[in-house]
Amino acid sequence: MNRSFELRAGKRPWPIVAAACIVAVLIACLGAASVVIYGGVYDIAADTPHSQPVYWLLQKVRQYSIAARAHDDVPNDLGEAKRIASGAGQYAEMCSGCHLAPGIKRTEVSRGLYPRAPELRRGSALTPAEEFWVVKHGIKMTGMPAWGVTHDDELLWDVVAFLRKMPELTAEQYKALVESAPTHDEMMQKMDMGHGHRSEQASHR
Repeated sequence: MNRSFELRAGKRPWPIVAAACIVAVLIACLGAASVVIYGGVYDIAADTPHSQPVYWLLQKVRQYSIAARAHDDVPNDLGEAKRIASGAGQYAEMCSGCHLAPGIKRTEVSRGLYPRAPELRRGSALTPAEEFWVVKHGIKMTGMPAWGVTHDDELLWDVVAFLRKMPELTAEQYKALVESAPTHDEMMQKMDMGHGHRSEQASHR
């Protein structure tokens, strides 16, 4: 009886009003999003920096996404000279053009990247497991490739071993380390041979 009286008096139950408000807000948000997307409002040019709120949001998303997924066991031999030398060779071949190295000035590629690639000779706040995850899986919309598509875990841990060592190196030490490393082709050939050997062993089980 009271409900009927309220409806006749023009009073609507609060759940209905709240639902109507939520639907109206959602429709307005979808409309605004459509204008932004289809109107090309947001400038995605690499020479136009993100606004501070967008930059902060992307930084936090990247930080916590990496931390949530970087659970690989860290090898105990990252300080081994052979690993570090192998990683130095790979880094010089694959990474130095963007992330630079001791004695290397900013390149044309590094100048044009946005977000700017971190200069890893200055060190990193990432843990070894997080560095490995980034090297292996890459990061979307940053220019950072997923090297795990073409390189096995052993080679990628070599890169991590070198990353941990690089901040201590002078330009001369870096150059000498790279020159002492196997060539990139040699390392890739060795990796392929190892895969072939493991496949052959598996087929005989």
